[in-house]
Amino acid sequence: MRRRARRLALLALLVVWLVTAYLHSTKPLPQGTHLASALCAVPANQVSFVADITAADAYGHVAISQAIFDEMLKLVRAARHFIVLDYALIGPGDPAATPQRRLASELTDALIAQRRAFPDLKVLFVTDPVNERYGARPSPELQLLRAAGVDVVLARLDALRDPNFLYSSLWRLTLRWWDGPREPLGFATRELNFKADHRKVVIADDGGDALVAVVGSANPVDAQSGWSNLAARVSGDSLGSLLQGELAIARFSGWTGDSEPYLRAADPHAPDSCSRGVPASSVLAPLSADSARVQVLTEGALRAALLRRAAASGRGDTIDLALFGFADRGVIEALLDASRRGVTVRLILDPSEDATTMLPTGLPNQPAASELVSRSGGTVRVRWYRTHGERFHSALALFAGRRSLWLTVGSANLTRRGLDDYNLEANLAIEVLRDATLAQQAQGYFDTLWSNRAALGIEYTADFAAFADSKQADYWLYRLLEGSGFTAF
Repeated sequence: MRRRARRLALLALLVVWLVTAYLHSTKPLPQGTHLASALCAVPANQVSFVADITAADAYGHVAISQAIFDEMLKLVRAARHFIVLDYALIGPGDPAATPQRRLASELTDALIAQRRAFPDLKVLFVTDPVNERYGARPSPELQLLRAAGVDVVLARLDALRDPNFLYSSLWRLTLRWWDGPREPLGFATRELNFKADHRKVVIADDGGDALVAVVGSANPVDAQSGWSNLAARVSGDSLGSLLQGELAIARFSGWTGDSEPYLRAADPHAPDSCSRGVPASSVLAPLSADSARVQVLTEGALRAALLRRAAASGRGDTIDLALFGFADRGVIEALLDASRRGVTVRLILDPSEDATTMLPTGLPNQPAASELVSRSGGTVRVRWYRTHGERFHSALALFAGRRSLWLTVGSANLTRRGLDDYNLEANLAIEVLRDATLAQQAQGYFDTLWSNRAALGIEYTADFAAFADSKQADYWLYRLLEGSGFTAF
């Protein structure tokens, strides 16, 4: 009788565990997430492509070109009414790393100085709670911002879906109730949920009535100041949805401030230059050399857009990807299908050799790329970025047709966490003609890295064979970690 009771109790616990896992991995997304904004037509001069590139020559002499944070600081210093920031990380980072720039203090000082110069300026800073170890250790930078009147909001990650569903369900049923910020295991148990506010966004007024934003892959972290990153700077009507999405995230994370000063500069409805969700061809003027089309894509909406673009590509088209993280199964299958139709597919990937994540060295990029090359019979081509302790942290996709180029840039890695509505992610999608300046900049960036077009002997990328990994053990390990959600990006 007792044995039967124990079995029933264990069965009941198992059912509760699995039901909790299912509910929290599929629950409705909070407001402000999975955003696919209206497609907006903007003048081409309101959109620019910004790159940070770190490389070295054969002797190890480092060459660094940085522009993203200079653009971000320009945006901060021009604002007069409001600034909204959403960054995954801020601070010094790895104490063993020698920073190229003190990005955290530069940003903190600029925000404080702007608040002093314009006391009515509203500043909202949304960030991942890992910066303060989930309440266990205040961040000096965030403390300074709070003291200066900045509204600092730690994203409420519990409201997001659980990617690591088997562990997270146990955590919700047990550890969550006693892992307070002062508990020794509190930080570790929360971090193992493997979810994050991974966005890298700053949006503000331009000193007048227009919006301007920098959206990319770079964090204000000193130890990451030598990393290669990408961003887009955009201004105009297309950014209203992004601003409202950020305010919604702040709301469900506990912010109770007044939204009106922020929304005053943003029309809550799609302006006449936007498609309002109907086919762009029936609303927007045809693309010209002086125009671009811009859309905000967050979380899983980006995955849907990527798969649509890949499915629509045909013989003679090109798909180029420059990525830090690559593992999403849907994207892999879409690229293979495209290559079979005669689409040229090329990838530049971080080799994951210098990553400080919880994943083994080389995962997931090396086995995922090896699968892609093998299954395509070599028609899909891969090169590896030559890192030297830093990371190739870009998140760029280029889809080039005969007439136009569609690109997306932002924070999202092409992984399950980045594309399946688990992390908070933000990207901009931009479409321009092939001969537009932005298209030439973006395609030129990729081709320069791919073909090692550099002076002074600098080599950006290495042949696929340098980090190819065809070991079955690594392949199935990456598949297991990616599928279970036990992965750090």
